[in-house]
Amino acid sequence: MARSLAEEEEKTQEVTASSDPRISGGEMPSVRLQNVTKRFGDVVAVDDMSVDIARGEFFTMLGPSGCGKTTTLRMVAGFEEPTAGAILVDGRHMEGVPAFRRPTNTVFQSYALFPHLSVEENVAFGLRRKGVDKKEVTRRVGEELELVGLAGERKRKPRQLSGGQQQRVALARALVNRPAVLLLDEPLGALDLKLRKGLQVELKRIQREVGITFVYVTHDQEEALTMSDRIAVMNRGIVEQVDQPEAVYDRPRTTFVAGFIGVSNLMPGAVQSANGHDAEVRLDSGVTVTAPTDGLRSGERVHAVVRPEKLQLDPAETPSVDDRPNVEGLLESSLYLGTATQVVVRLPDGVSMTVLVPNTDEEARRRLPGAGAQVRLSWASEHMHVVREEGTPVHANGAMDGDGAALPDAIPTPAEPALTEEGK
Repeated sequence: MARSLAEEEEKTQEVTASSDPRISGGEMPSVRLQNVTKRFGDVVAVDDMSVDIARGEFFTMLGPSGCGKTTTLRMVAGFEEPTAGAILVDGRHMEGVPAFRRPTNTVFQSYALFPHLSVEENVAFGLRRKGVDKKEVTRRVGEELELVGLAGERKRKPRQLSGGQQQRVALARALVNRPAVLLLDEPLGALDLKLRKGLQVELKRIQREVGITFVYVTHDQEEALTMSDRIAVMNRGIVEQVDQPEAVYDRPRTTFVAGFIGVSNLMPGAVQSANGHDAEVRLDSGVTVTAPTDGLRSGERVHAVVRPEKLQLDPAETPSVDDRPNVEGLLESSLYLGTATQVVVRLPDGVSMTVLVPNTDEEARRRLPGAGAQVRLSWASEHMHVVREEGTPVHANGAMDGDGAALPDAIPTPAEPALTEEGK
């Protein structure tokens, strides 16, 4: 049941300022999820999720199919109600507030444009249904079409536009209503690779210009790293890490994050000792490395993580450089990728390591060892990160969480809602 305005205002007063480091000076977060859980029967789609999203932030929820990211977005939009917990937008509790009365708009992967209306009529639809003055409608529609680069296409019908142009129309239609939060559910998923990359840059530019909060859902790691201020990596209904793109890539907190974001080399081992600031880790390949303690305890099973581009490849007989950690293995294959050559090396414990060697010098590339050669892989200590073998997910506030129940590949959700009279 929808609450009265007085009840909503009373709830607003109960909200305290966020402790999120991005939200300084006690500023209220744009979106707050407090211990949100969503169940579909026996399936837990979202498990006790707590996160604050700052005003004007480009926040991305990233994860594989069935991880709960779209379900979370739908709860913020009002298309689903949480089983437990609270969702607040601009300090207002959203419980019982229907989707068309929330200060949000949603852009879906399907454009959902009216085929019989022109570009400008599609963008103006919501404003006209709200009874906005005609001159104001014309002004705002013109501004949004200019923003998305479609001012010259205003009289065309959707069928006369490319897929990328249609998605821009859908974006302009959402922005023209001036929502506090724009929710984007894999909006670029139906586009080809080149167009998708171009629109990634455009979306980030538009978000910076309008200055409103974007909450973006995708399974594309590169897309998330390219556009986001922060990323929430989700797995089986649980947030495993919330951090800036650089931290998610270079300092993953769990083996899932390390394996899901880009390509990672995971070398298993065990902590031999952990004293002070450093821990001694004995890798299964027989090499001992030093890593920051970071809460590790003696005897714990861990993985040492090194990204492919951080590894240096040399023939095994080449002397090791300084005290850089290094392992030896058998070169199994190499693949020319254009800008780099991808090399796969198998270590004595059977672990496969992927190495990216930049193709900056054609002669150097030709001198690379061939398949069957014994090689040495080395790396700088600061480029290695250690995570526990069974990573324990953490909430945005740093609190530890338990393992989530396994989810199917697809979460049952109602069909995508049609546009409301308010142009949602």
